[in-house]
Amino acid sequence: MNEGEHTLAVFIDFENIALGFRGRKEKRFDIQKVLERLVEKGKIIVKKAYADWAEYADYKKALHEAAIELIDIPKRSMSGKNSADIRLCVDSIDLCYSKEHIDTFVIVSGDSDFSPLVSKLKENGKRVIGLGMKDSSSNLLIDNCDEFIYYEDLERPLSTPPRIEQDLPEKKREAFQLLVDSVVALVRENKEVLWSSLVKETMKRKKPSFNESYHGYRTFSDLLEDAEKEGVIQLRTDPRSGTYVIVDFGRTKKRDRGEEEKKKEQKSQKSRWRPRSRRQKPQPSAPSVAASEPDTGTEPVAMRPASPETEPVV
Repeated sequence: MNEGEHTLAVFIDFENIALGFRGRKEKRFDIQKVLERLVEKGKIIVKKAYADWAEYADYKKALHEAAIELIDIPKRSMSGKNSADIRLCVDSIDLCYSKEHIDTFVIVSGDSDFSPLVSKLKENGKRVIGLGMKDSSSNLLIDNCDEFIYYEDLERPLSTPPRIEQDLPEKKREAFQLLVDSVVALVRENKEVLWSSLVKETMKRKKPSFNESYHGYRTFSDLLEDAEKEGVIQLRTDPRSGTYVIVDFGRTKKRDRGEEEKKKEQKSQKSRWRPRSRRQKPQPSAPSVAASEPDTGTEPVAMRPASPETEPVV
């Protein structure tokens, strides 16, 4: 584990979260959204979800695929306090004392009953992050957590990353997209300096199999330099350490400017050759017709259809 990297234990009160989706346009809880945000916080060591899984069987496949341990707590009509909540609290406290290397606990619930648990974890020097629905999360729990994330905000755009060109080689395109996603994640965490080492750590958390050599680069610095050439990011070199720092997304890409100029030129050509639908071709005037006739010394006669009762004018 890298120095300074946080380790997380995630405890999910699944019934509370699932009930929060009732009557909503988005019908299902997406665990991947949650995990994608949490890996930005650090390395997830423990993932547990508590519920009567006979009631939520259609979620089990997705949770298993996310490597989440499902703790089955069958409901009992006369049990009083929710047994799943009690088990979640017991497991959290047990882990707090037995696994000192875990420094961050994530409680996925909006239930105010977890507020005493949050206080106890903080007493033992743990950082506590809450995650729940806006409409069903208790203010008591929200205020007690060190940080609280609303599920509805998980996909809220925080910046405008560049568009990755589709004509790039597939492996390069994948690397650039992962790079952009990681930079967005670090910006969301309000990181002051985006060191190249920090960016690479985030990329590996998002995709543990990431390796720059697979994408055709000898070093990670080579990948960053190529990304800058393609207009994906902007770099500077730290004068003290000599390492790269990402200062912004690439916003002045030549290829993008060329495409914009090409579109403007095409638009200009279309307007230049647009058919004149409203303008009619000028009709020859009477004097021009008369000018083509021999001069007889008389004024030109306006041309009009001959009447049946009159003879045509010679």
